[in-house]
Amino acid sequence: MTDELLLAIENRVAVITLNRPDKRNALSPQMIEAFHAYLDQIDADDQARVVCLRAAGEKAFCAGADLGGGLAGAPDDASSPPRRYAALLGRMAGFGKPIVAKVGGPCLAGGTGLMLASHIVVARADVYFSLPEVNVGIFPFMVGALLLRNVLWKKALEMALTGRKVGAEEAERIGMITSAVAPEDFERHVDGLLGGLSGRSPVGMRLGLEAFRRLIDMPLEAGLQDLSLTLLKAAKTDDAREGVMAFLEKRQPNFTGK
Repeated sequence: MTDELLLAIENRVAVITLNRPDKRNALSPQMIEAFHAYLDQIDADDQARVVCLRAAGEKAFCAGADLGGGLAGAPDDASSPPRRYAALLGRMAGFGKPIVAKVGGPCLAGGTGLMLASHIVVARADVYFSLPEVNVGIFPFMVGALLLRNVLWKKALEMALTGRKVGAEEAERIGMITSAVAPEDFERHVDGLLGGLSGRSPVGMRLGLEAFRRLIDMPLEAGLQDLSLTLLKAAKTDDAREGVMAFLEKRQPNFTGK
């Protein structure tokens, strides 16, 4: 494992920290592989119910790929860093535990992909997002797949073609992030969100995340039928029974993830 990416699990929250502040937390091949390994560990750990993705320092949340770190590779090589990065984005988007991106600094290029692949994104209101790949003769290819699932087509194309900076408040308006929060309220807001999610039913959240992801490519009627079946499945869990009993008894539920 590398010290460029850190993992700590405490109070049911798994915190993944991008730890290259001197390089604006740019992604190295080692960080990408460590990220995959950490997701394996978190998925298998019943004590980890929610993931917080954060970054060391305030210069940048993530500046994207480390262009000087050898991220090139053969197109047919599934182990090349670009292919492994693409796999990481897909895995994050489909992860069975909520991933909250805590964006406290500028977020660029491939860093925007990490943010978009997260389920909830909270950013300080004074940060910005940018896709500057066009300035070096390429394009935000993998990031674009996620961008088009979050914002309107023409907004996504404008960002990709111009590389302009999008402030956090605009990013919230166009659906790119969940919330833009004033700097003085940022830490408290994120802590409250993580605390709330860590107390939810793990099995309920996993079933819900899986169902919502399936809905993206489903017609309405098929989606409704799929969701009705998932509801019946969720209702048979111990957590659902505990949640209903706690509601009736006017107490806090004790979810076990079963």
